[in-house]
Amino acid sequence: MLVLAIDTSGSGCSVAVYDSASAEVVACAGANIGRGHAERLMEFVDEALLAADRTLADIDRIAVTIGPGSFTGIRVGVAAARGLALALGKPAVGVTTLEVATESARLATSGKAAVLVVIDAKRDEVYAQLFDASGRARGEPEILSVTAARERFSGFEGIVCGSGASLVGHVQASGTLDDIDMAVVGRLGAGADPASGKPKPLYLRGPDAKPQAGFAVSRA
Repeated sequence: MLVLAIDTSGSGCSVAVYDSASAEVVACAGANIGRGHAERLMEFVDEALLAADRTLADIDRIAVTIGPGSFTGIRVGVAAARGLALALGKPAVGVTTLEVATESARLATSGKAAVLVVIDAKRDEVYAQLFDASGRARGEPEILSVTAARERFSGFEGIVCGSGASLVGHVQASGTLDDIDMAVVGRLGAGADPASGKPKPLYLRGPDAKPQAGFAVSRA
């Protein structure tokens, strides 16, 4: 199965062609662009396909990171994945950044212990989720204050990963929100169930930009 993996959850914009038969990334394209995901994403799709010597018609599935992360970036990536899936008549699946961090940690440690993912969400908050040793979620993803997360997970025994690990008193920070392994996105996407529904953004927190009440226009 060839998976077109897309990540726009942070300041990076990345696309990979992943072959599930060989469990390898055939080609990858992207850059840490900060902003402008909507303008650059399809350019990176074309670059990755060209480097892989493939076309969109060769792709069997699209996988996209759905968050938590950048509000605008996630929206761009999910919209692109759903649009490509519709145009190609192929399934699209979503994977969370927390799942990607967990699978990366499991692969690095032989997957023998439960995993706690803690990602720095800024503003003295973290995104967090628990997974068992097999990578199955043991609860829903949450956004918590650093204080609340530190209290809740003080007795956790297992692997702690993510850029917010040190904030909750465990280990030194491991990576950042933008440290997304595209091979893992492709791997999780290949194993996901398309019947679970179309990918939808997982924001956990509302957008920073809000309409100003003084300029709201009343509806007739």
